[in-house]
Formats: sequence, structure tokens, C-alpha cells
Amino acid sequence: MKHLELLARLARPAETKIVLLVLDGLGDIACAVQPKTALESAATPNLDALAGRASLGRIVPVATGITPGSGPGHLALFGYDPADDENDIGRGVLEALGLGLVLGPGDVAARGNFATADAGGQLTDRRAGRIPTEECRRVCAKLNAALAGVEGARLEVVPGEAHRFV
Repeated sequence: MKHLELLARLARPAETKIVLLVLDGLGDIACAVQPKTALESAATPNLDALAGRASLGRIVPVATGITPGSGPGHLALFGYDPADDENDIGRGVLEALGLGLVLGPGDVAARGNFATADAGGQLTDRRAGRIPTEECRRVCAKLNAALAGVEGARLEVVPGEAHRFV
């Protein structure tokens, strides 16, 4: 599995730790109706304090106006070419590895959110009210019990933080 080989080449044990805070998805564009972006309008004392003590930078991972997926976009932060198919790692794999799951050849990892829908099936909250992680664990356990009878595959729903799962 080429993605596992790539991740094995990228991972390096080290004594020191670096915090790389990526505000993925924070970008926005002002327009005539809304002359300031949400971030420009927001009170950001914690970000301001962090910025005052940090080294800051900005990157355009592919080219202006092109938005890569999270996997290639994050690898671009470390100098890898996001247009190279070798670096096309999806969010499911990244999230699974972040949760400490061990993936092997033939495994599929998909990332998901629990969401809320109204009686008509219309999505009303793509994060299910940001349910507590413990509630996410309970829902995943119920799903795993229901999936136990599926033949021909081993399926597992692994809880992440809050509304997220793999």
C-alpha cells in the first residue's frame, strides 16, 4: 500500500517537539455584502496572544485559487508536492493514524461526522451539536454492534473527538 510506505518514510522519532498550528479552513473572502471576513470581524484575543509569541507564516500549498484536500495540503506544509499522486493521502487515513490505528494493505479508512437531520431528512447540523466525545463513543458502540453481522468484511467505527469518527 503506497500510502503506508510514504507515511513510514515521513515519520521520524525525535527528542524535541514542535507545535505546528494549522488553521485549516479558516480562510475566507470578503464581498460587497460582507466587507470583512468572519475572522476580520471576530474578537481573537487568544490568537492575538499566540501570534505575539510565535513564528508566523503563510503558504499557498498548490496555486492561488486551488484548494487541495487536507492530506495533500498538510504534506505541502512540509515541502511535499501536493499534485504528486504519491502524496494523495485522504483525511480518513490521517485521522485513523492520529487515533493510533494501525492500517495495513487492503484496509480502508474513512473519516466522518455525526450530523443532525430534521424529520424530512434535511441536514440541520453537520456536527450533531458538537456532541461530547463520550456520546460519540456510545453511538460508535451501537453502530459496531449493528455492523458485527456484516459478512465478507470486518467493519469498525472508531470514535474520535466530539462528533468525529473513523
